[in-house]
Amino acid sequence: MSLQEPLILASTSRYRRELLERLKIPFASHPPDIDETALPRETPEELVKRLSIAKAKKIANTHPQAWVIGSDQVADFRGAAIGKPLTHENAMAQLQLMRGEVVIFRTGLCLMNVSRKMTHFMSVDTKVQFRDLPDDVLESYLLTEQPYDCAGSAKSEGLGISLLSSIESTDPTALIGLPLIALSGLLRDSGFIIPAPN
Repeated sequence: MSLQEPLILASTSRYRRELLERLKIPFASHPPDIDETALPRETPEELVKRLSIAKAKKIANTHPQAWVIGSDQVADFRGAAIGKPLTHENAMAQLQLMRGEVVIFRTGLCLMNVSRKMTHFMSVDTKVQFRDLPDDVLESYLLTEQPYDCAGSAKSEGLGISLLSSIESTDPTALIGLPLIALSGLLRDSGFIIPAPN
């Protein structure tokens, strides 16, 4: 891959940065700073696609030679989008709503290069079964983990895994926020060598 075509992650998420670091490819991170509010009657599938592409586009427009990764995740509960709770109260309400239920975590992935006029998008779904746990257990989890920046409030890479009874996915890192199996394929198709030669 040419040095004139750097890789940029359009995200401020430390989870996505840590995941992308696993591929051992040099990259930069830039905050896309976009409004993530859902549009009226927008489905979770539509929302995650729009936001993933918008994040990539925001950075790609100012870095036209770069390959830019945009990603977003939405918890889809019976067709309703559940995003980041941001507060303790919202997180408790989310977990109470989802306990004992199946939730689909939809993770969107966009790889864009403006100079090449290329945009690739895919979505990876993860089916999650939540345990039916009482409020005191949920409260203890929230006070310990404080997962207020995670869609659906269940941080599966941490203590949140104890809230779940099963996870079904073709791409195990998708639930954390960046589907590396899908991303590796997109990057290879775009000319990146993974793993890079020493």
